Amino acid sequence: MDKLKQLETFVAVATRGSLTAAAKAEGVAPAIIGRRLDALEARLGVKLMVRTTRRITLTHEGSAFLEDCQRLLVDMANAEASVSAGGVKASGHLRLTAPAGFGRRHVAPLVPRFRELHPEVTISLNLSDRVVDVAGEAYDCAVRVGDLPDSSLVSVRLADNRRLCVATPRYLQQHGRPQTPADLARFDCLTLSSDASQTRGWAFAVPAPGGGEGSEKEIVHLRPGGPLDCTDGQVLREWCLAGYGIAWRSTWEVEADIAAGRLESVLDDFAAPPNGIFALFPQRKHLALRVRLWIDFLKHEYARSDFWKT
Repeated sequence: MDKLKQLETFVAVATRGSLTAAAKAEGVAPAIIGRRLDALEARLGVKLMVRTTRRITLTHEGSAFLEDCQRLLVDMANAEASVSAGGVKASGHLRLTAPAGFGRRHVAPLVPRFRELHPEVTISLNLSDRVVDVAGEAYDCAVRVGDLPDSSLVSVRLADNRRLCVATPRYLQQHGRPQTPADLARFDCLTLSSDASQTRGWAFAVPAPGGGEGSEKEIVHLRPGGPLDCTDGQVLREWCLAGYGIAWRSTWEVEADIAAGRLESVLDDFAAPPNGIFALFPQRKHLALRVRLWIDFLKHEYARSDFWKT
């Protein structure tokens, strides 16, 4: 029990940003919160937080541990809910949000299927590339793709997402294939406009300076140029399919095109490590059954080997 309380306290402090806020939410003295954190760090033998009078900062180990703790606490709550819910049916209204492009292809088609399983649930789906304030705008769950900013929201990883450089077979026959990321300077690259959300450019894993074969790689970001750019990623995919150049797109967007032979990937040896596709929801003591079932449904569908190829 003490170990569980330590984990709950660590998550509370990390998500609320201070010992005082976590103590106030639990109705105990800040000193008690501090002692629990000290005991947790002593037991693990690692520093999880840097605590000053003004702010709490997670260490690298603390950030990784936070995600594991959140997942563990959610799984435990789900296990308890599965037992206590018994034959209770999910009901009520479910408010969901997702990015526009991803949501159209990989969230919206699942919504009616979920409701067929749970007919007493009504659902509203918001598709927007705006970063929605999930808690402030009273959404039950958000799907997000990519690296997550620091947030008081609870995150559950649903699937991996990778980015690939792709082009049509005909384009590659006519123009050749880049052998390294630096070669992209000689090709027509289809890029997001500078005012779009992808601000860091295309990411690649390249050998660290001075490293030999098999050495560790580092992530570099390039901003290749080209005759066409757009603020809409779906348009870039369509231009790519039309043979106008090389695009850097997510696997969720182009995997079906690759499987069908409409596109080929290049520079696979330099692909950056995957980021994630996440479900996010506000920190709540008791997660509504309809929300828990929706997240479980997404995890099940996204884990199917053929899901992303349709």
